[in-house]
Amino acid sequence: MKPRDDKKIDQIFNATLGLVKQKGLAGITMCEIAKEAGLATGTVYIYFKSKDELLNMLFSECRKSSIDNYFINYDPASPFKIGFKNVWMNILKFRIQNFEEVVFMDQCYHSPFINDCTKKLTKEVTSPIFKLIEKGKEQGYLKNVDTFSLLTFMIGGIHEGVKNAHYSQKPLTKSTIDSMFDMCWDGLKA
Repeated sequence: MKPRDDKKIDQIFNATLGLVKQKGLAGITMCEIAKEAGLATGTVYIYFKSKDELLNMLFSECRKSSIDNYFINYDPASPFKIGFKNVWMNILKFRIQNFEEVVFMDQCYHSPFINDCTKKLTKEVTSPIFKLIEKGKEQGYLKNVDTFSLLTFMIGGIHEGVKNAHYSQKPLTKSTIDSMFDMCWDGLKA
């Protein structure tokens, strides 16, 4: 048996991300993924038994990568607003720099391709962001409402700002980013 070739897996993942951005999850086939990756279709099937398996594995990888990036340089001992802003900025940066992954993850959230096992693992991986919001509520910085609702408000503003900047091809300025954060904070604070 040949050893696993991480370069080929990266090629397959990158091809999938690009195709999903162009055609959507349902609109792609393993054959198209292989062609886009510059590999034989049989090679793709060596690494992934099905499109569903590929999409679930890629979704898990993207979700883990996003959460890891969200908490870069986060110090739980720092004052809450400073730590929160650090995470907020990291989310914004990740979404700008990894737009194809974001498009892919968004489509996965609303698709039948993602199985219950992957959803469970994803929930475990995303627990740090929920814990951050819970901490803010416990310390009286954030509104005492449903944590998921607070996260939806926080991420939704970032998401729409990044999409608008990407599709209009107008980069977000420092002033716009500062305003976006201030509006988010004002909407969340207790």
